[in-house]
Amino acid sequence: MSAIATRTGDAGTTGLGDGTRVSKCDPRVAAMGDVDELNSAVGLLLAFGLPQGFAWQAELVAVQQDLLDLGGELSIPGYSLLKPERVLALDACLQSVNSGLPRLQEFVRPGGTVAAAQAHMCRTTCRRAERSVIALAEVQAVNPVARQYLNRLSDLMFVLARVLNQYAGRKEVLWDHERSK
Repeated sequence: MSAIATRTGDAGTTGLGDGTRVSKCDPRVAAMGDVDELNSAVGLLLAFGLPQGFAWQAELVAVQQDLLDLGGELSIPGYSLLKPERVLALDACLQSVNSGLPRLQEFVRPGGTVAAAQAHMCRTTCRRAERSVIALAEVQAVNPVARQYLNRLSDLMFVLARVLNQYAGRKEVLWDHERSK
């Protein structure tokens, strides 16, 4: 790809991976964009610098590759690229990360360290991407692995935010349900 500004989208359409042109408001394009935004959010989390020896940094790098695969998959109707094994890998990582955390009794307010706050941003961006993929799946065929992957990834980002605060010695700020009484 040598030309970035092709001007082919000036009329409000964009090209899919199979050459089809669709509106930039098409549900497929929305899902692709939300997955791309999520990948950028994960990149920002990595750029903030995770704690020295953070055991799950390599998994986050793999997540970025997975999200590129998912974007590629979404760009070509009927194409599958993301494998079920990656959902299993997220399950294993999620179980490992969560195993050292105390059981929650209340909702956690997003925040803490900059990295933890960014992990929460990844979680919420992931939920939006998941909703976009589900909306697309309601009108066009989508690999079910995509939905499973995004659902698992948002859970992983939540527990990573908790672990990042734990690594930094920060206590979680919990929802004060008594405040509104």
